[in-house]
This record gives sequence, structure tokens and C-alpha cells, in this order.
Amino acid sequence: MSRLGHIFQDRDLFKQALTHRSASGHNNERLEFLGDSVLNLIISQYLYERFPNRSEGDWTRLRASLVCESSLVGVAETFDLGHYLILGSGEQRSGGAYRASIMADALEALIGALYLELGFVGCKPVILPWFQKSLNDLDATGKSIKDAKTQLQEALQAEQLALPIYALVGTYGSAHDPQFRLSCELPDLGIKTVGQATTRKRAEQAAAEAALAALIALKQQLKTTKNDTDIAEE
Repeated sequence: MSRLGHIFQDRDLFKQALTHRSASGHNNERLEFLGDSVLNLIISQYLYERFPNRSEGDWTRLRASLVCESSLVGVAETFDLGHYLILGSGEQRSGGAYRASIMADALEALIGALYLELGFVGCKPVILPWFQKSLNDLDATGKSIKDAKTQLQEALQAEQLALPIYALVGTYGSAHDPQFRLSCELPDLGIKTVGQATTRKRAEQAAAEAALAALIALKQQLKTTKNDTDIAEE
């Protein structure tokens, strides 16, 4: 996989990064845990240096959008990573090679492996270009060029989840200064948010942004719970 930008010297480490737990006890879960931390640090440093005047909250929001599962899957797909994954027979039959969570975990495991082989200084220039397209989508203020509705739809599609449902909750204010309140529901996840603005379009965007934040927080919570469970089982 020369497209990664690095040829592993430690082939066993490379193989481990691509091995799902369904295939072997010597799998990529530990590397995934390490890679998640390494990637967060790489992206955090990038945002800190590129947007020095932004707040900690802005950096956190941007980092979450760049390292979320849908973003990782997008990178994995550019490498056709699913083709190289080592899976158990059950996962192979069920199409696990192209399941979003498995691809995202494998990409993080590769990052962990790169860190072990090259160190932080060495792995950073290999990994950062993988995310260059997403990084280029950030404008000078640190805001993604893609609107919240588009980001939300792409995130849900990556997980093969139902698309959001938008509905008008109510209209308030005078005819000269109306306020629209719209809801955004993610039916498969039980998430429902509300946005309010002077136009329906802006209210939808506000509701979508809140739903996207809730989705990212939910994924992070589930991932933390999974890591804690894996550690407890060991």
C-alpha cells in the first residue's frame, strides 16, 4: 500500500494494523486506541497553528468534524482499505470489509502503527496529507465550507442510517421580523434538535448543526465506552 505515503519496515506491525478482532487475537484494537490519540494530537496542533485566534471551543468543534467516523471512512476509501483488511469468515460474509466502523478503526490502527515505527515527528508528515482535502475545506475563519445539512447527511450515509427529517415547529414574531423554529430528527438514533432563525433555511441549518454535534458526541461516547469495556475485559 504505497499510497499511504510510507512502506512499513515492520511487516508484522503493518499486518496487525489491518487485522480485525474477528480474525485473530493479535488484532488492531490496541493500535486503534493509540492511533486515535495520535490523530487527535496531529489535528489539534494543525488547528492551533493555522487558527491561532480561535477559541478552544472552536478548535474542539473543528477537530471533532475532522476525526469523526465519516471523515476517517472517507480517507480509508481513498486507499481502498477495505480490500486489505484481514477479517474472520463471519465478517467477510457480512460485508465487514466495507463497514464504516471497521474501516475507521483500521485507519486509526494504521496511524498507531505509523507512530510506533516513525515516532510523532516522523509520522505527522505522512498522516496529515491524508486529511488535506478536509483541511482545505476550512475557510479563513476555521468554519467548514460544507454546510451543516450536507455534513450531517454525509455522516449518516456513511453509517447507512436514515436521513434526517426536518419539520416546522412554529413561526413567531411579527411579519416584519419573523422567527422560524424547525426541528431536525435522526430517527435511527432518537436524536431531535431545534433551530431558530429569521428564515426557514437558516433555522434548518441551525437544527442540523445541533444534530451533527449530538451525533459526534454520541459516537465519541460509544467509542469511549467500547475502549473502557475492552480494557476491563483484559
